[in-house]
Amino acid sequence: MPSTTRTLALTAVPAALLVALLPPLTAQAVPASLDWGPCAGTAGADPRQECATLRVPMDHADPDGPQISLAVSRIPAENPTSRRGALFLIPGGPGGSSLNDPSGKGQKLPQGVRDQYDLIGFAPRGVSPSASVGCGLDHADLATSKLRPWPAPDGSIDGNIATAERVATTCARNGGELIRHLSTRDNARDLDRLRAALGERKISAWGVSYGTYVGAVYSQMFPHRTDRIVLDSNDDPDPTRVARAWLAGHEQGVEDTFPHFAAWASAPGNPDRVADTAAEVRPLFLRLAARLDREPIPWPGAHPEELNGNVLRQTMLDSLYRPSRYPTLAKLMRAARQGTVPPAPAAPPESVLQNVTAVGVGTLCNDVAWPGSAAVYRKDVAESRAKFPLTAGMPRNAMPCAAWPYQPREAPVRITGRGPSNVLLIQNERDVATPLGGALKLREAFGRRAVMVTVDSTGHDAYLANGNECGDRTVSHYLATGERPRQDTYCR
Repeated sequence: MPSTTRTLALTAVPAALLVALLPPLTAQAVPASLDWGPCAGTAGADPRQECATLRVPMDHADPDGPQISLAVSRIPAENPTSRRGALFLIPGGPGGSSLNDPSGKGQKLPQGVRDQYDLIGFAPRGVSPSASVGCGLDHADLATSKLRPWPAPDGSIDGNIATAERVATTCARNGGELIRHLSTRDNARDLDRLRAALGERKISAWGVSYGTYVGAVYSQMFPHRTDRIVLDSNDDPDPTRVARAWLAGHEQGVEDTFPHFAAWASAPGNPDRVADTAAEVRPLFLRLAARLDREPIPWPGAHPEELNGNVLRQTMLDSLYRPSRYPTLAKLMRAARQGTVPPAPAAPPESVLQNVTAVGVGTLCNDVAWPGSAAVYRKDVAESRAKFPLTAGMPRNAMPCAAWPYQPREAPVRITGRGPSNVLLIQNERDVATPLGGALKLREAFGRRAVMVTVDSTGHDAYLANGNECGDRTVSHYLATGERPRQDTYCR
C-alpha cells in the first residue's frame, strides 16, 4: 500500500444530522429493582458483596430493540440508619471494570463514607462478564508496544498506518453489532438505567481516569441526577478531539513525570540505580532506546519476543504510572546496558487482551471521528518527535480510529457549567496518563460547577492511591459531608 497517497477517511452523513434524526434518548421503562445474589468468578471478594444483572438496550435510540446484559455488584451501606444513597465506582479504560471494586478500593474509603453509601461496581457494556466483544486480532497485534502507535526508528509511520487499517478492519468484521454501540454516551445512559433500577433519585460517583470522562458526560447529560461527584485523574474533555487529546497528553505527562523518576533512579543507596546524577538519566534512556532501535535483544517469553527501542519506550510509559513501578524500568535499563534482559513480564490471558482491546477500539473510535489522512499524522509525528524525544512521536500518531469504517452516531458531549455545583476534581501534579494540563481544561469547562484540588504528588490515580494525605482528606470530607473547598486549592 503506497501510504503516501492512501486516504483513510470515509464520506458519511454528518454526526450532527444523525443526532437530529434520532428520537429522544431517556432512561425509561427500566426495571424497578435488581435480583441480587452471590457473585460468581470474583475470587477474593468481600463476602458482603452481591451481584446482579441489568438488561439495557444495545441501542438506546431503540429502547424496545435487542437488549444486552450488564454485570453489577454492590456492598450495601454499612450503617443503614445513616444511608445517603449509592456511590458508583466508575472504572478507567475504556475496557476497565469496577465489578470487584466494592470489595477492593471501595474498602479504602473511610468508615464515614462506607456507612452512608451502597458501593456500586459494574462491568461496562462490552467488558466481560457483561455482554462482551472481541476482535479476533492476531497475537502480534495485541502487544502493547504495537497497539500504542510508536513510529519506526527513522520516524516512519507506514507500519502504524498499516496496523491501524488491519486492526480497524478486523474489529469491524469480528466485533458484531455491539462494537458499533460502544461509546461514552452509551456508558452514561447505561449508568442512568442502573440508577433507576436501583431506585435512586440521584447518584454519587467516584470516577477515575477514563471514568472521569464518563462521570463528566453523565453530569452533563443528566445533571439533576447527580449528588456528590468526585473525578480523579482527569481527562481533557476537548469535544473536537476526545481520545486524540488523551493520547497527545502523554507528551507532557512524560515530561512532567520523568524528572521524578530520574531523581529516584540516581539516588544513592537505590539498588536499581542507573546513574550517578538525575541529569544523566534522560540522555542514558535516549541512548539505550536508540541502540535498541538498531540492535534489538532477543527476549524469549515476552510480547514481542525482543527488547527493541519501542518496547523500552512503552515500558517507560507504563512504569511512570506510579512510583512503585519505577524499578521495572530501571531494571530493564540496567539489563539493556549489559546487553541482557530480565525475566519476561507476566501478561494477562489473551482472551482478556482481546476483550479489552475491542472495547477500547470501539469506544474511542465511536466517540469522535479521527482524521483519515496519513499526511496529518506524518506532520504531527514529525513535530512531536522534535519537541518531545522521550515519546518519539507516538502521542500524535494514528490509532485504529484513523481507519474506522463507521462515522460516530452522535457528536461528542461538550462539558459546560450548566447544572448543579457538586463536582470535585482531584489531580496529581505529575501524572503521565492524565496530565495536569488536561485536567485544568476539564476544570475550566465545568466552570462554577466544580472545584479542583491539585496534589503535589506523582502518579496516576490520586485519591487513596498515589496522592497525599491532604488530598485524601479533602475528598473524603466531601463524600461524607458534601462540603468542598470554597475555591480551587493546592495540597502540598
